[in-house]
Amino acid sequence: MEKQFIKPSTLPGFMELLPADQIVFNNIMDIIRSNYEKGGFIPMDTPIIEKTEILLAKGGQETDKQIYRFTKGSNDISLRFDLTVPFARYSAQHMSDLTFPFRRYQIGKVFRGERNQKGRYREFYQCDIDIINNGELSIVNDAEIPSIIYSIFTEIGLSSFKIRINNRKILNGFFSYLGILNGVEVLRIIDKVDKIGMEAVCGELKELGLDEAAVDKIINFIDIKGSNQEILNSLAELNIENEDFKLGLDELSKVIYYIGCFGVPEKNYIIDLKIARGLEYYTGTVYETMLDDYPNIGSICSGGRYEDLAGHYTNQKLQGVGISIGLTRLFSQLRELGILKENASSSLTKVLVVPMGETMGYSVEVVKELRENNIISEVYLENNKFNKKLSYANKLRIPFVIIIGEEEVNSKILTLKDMNTGEQFSLSIEEIINKVKL
Repeated sequence: MEKQFIKPSTLPGFMELLPADQIVFNNIMDIIRSNYEKGGFIPMDTPIIEKTEILLAKGGQETDKQIYRFTKGSNDISLRFDLTVPFARYSAQHMSDLTFPFRRYQIGKVFRGERNQKGRYREFYQCDIDIINNGELSIVNDAEIPSIIYSIFTEIGLSSFKIRINNRKILNGFFSYLGILNGVEVLRIIDKVDKIGMEAVCGELKELGLDEAAVDKIINFIDIKGSNQEILNSLAELNIENEDFKLGLDELSKVIYYIGCFGVPEKNYIIDLKIARGLEYYTGTVYETMLDDYPNIGSICSGGRYEDLAGHYTNQKLQGVGISIGLTRLFSQLRELGILKENASSSLTKVLVVPMGETMGYSVEVVKELRENNIISEVYLENNKFNKKLSYANKLRIPFVIIIGEEEVNSKILTLKDMNTGEQFSLSIEEIINKVKL
């Protein structure tokens, strides 16, 4: 009977990369991680699987629909759908062991059972940072976050972007000043303005029951433009007598000032009164980061200030501010747009050591010395012809090959071949290390 093979395939919404792309993906992840750590953020991790009651404590029907939920024995368990809820549980559970303010970063996979569509994934990496405190948290923390965003995206090579900043207190205070009671719904609607346009937003606001005068005032308000200082001046000149509004304006003014102190160029951050972050979770500063030349891909990094991280798990109020980068979606979109530089190599190896004849023992000693000098290297271990060994290096675009025959073993002078130029050099191992490290 003929053997039946299963067709190899992946589920829709799950990204799988070939080596060259995976190297680029990992490089971006490393840039994010190194910038998080440079900012003094401490690594942490939480299980991919959590008790369902933990994940659903903060969610609603939408979360219930999206989570991957199953039972194992008597346990009702689910795959985490973000990193924030597990962080809230972690903070409450380990509060007595943490030092506050607690600066944390986490990079890990999350899972959402969403409808599969282009650029949206069911399994994806999130890269989060948060600063939380058991008590008041300085507003200067809200200014430091954009400096981290700036350092990450400039190192990736995305120089043309803007961190759009607002403060929910300003919006809530303005709505209260207008006598609008359902401010949360208004926030959800205006947060969609970049997706559905101003006209559609006006329509939804009217459907909410707001009269034309109120809608006009809201539209004129969120459309205030100018430099950061001009927008702050325009807000102050409105003379709105509302405590939330005044507090929000004071916070936003300080955040804008301190972002400059952190060295972020003003071309990379701007006040945008349309940014609302529809989630009720956020209570103060909010951020959305957009690519100037590709606004259609939406926010590539978002977050904000919250007053009660772990309220479902403890009566201790943990204030915080944080952001999240959806790395999988960001990578796929940047790759599709051709913004990312293609990786020339499908390997990380910098030097391939090729033994000729009975020289395997010495070849292994050479690769050991290369590795001790932090040069990524490997020995070609298979018993193939010389041309096939060079073909292996060419296909993987390994830049250097060391060829070792009996003469090289006896003289300790090795043959180094530059695979890009075709040049060959007779060098000692020390000279090769210095040359390759350049």
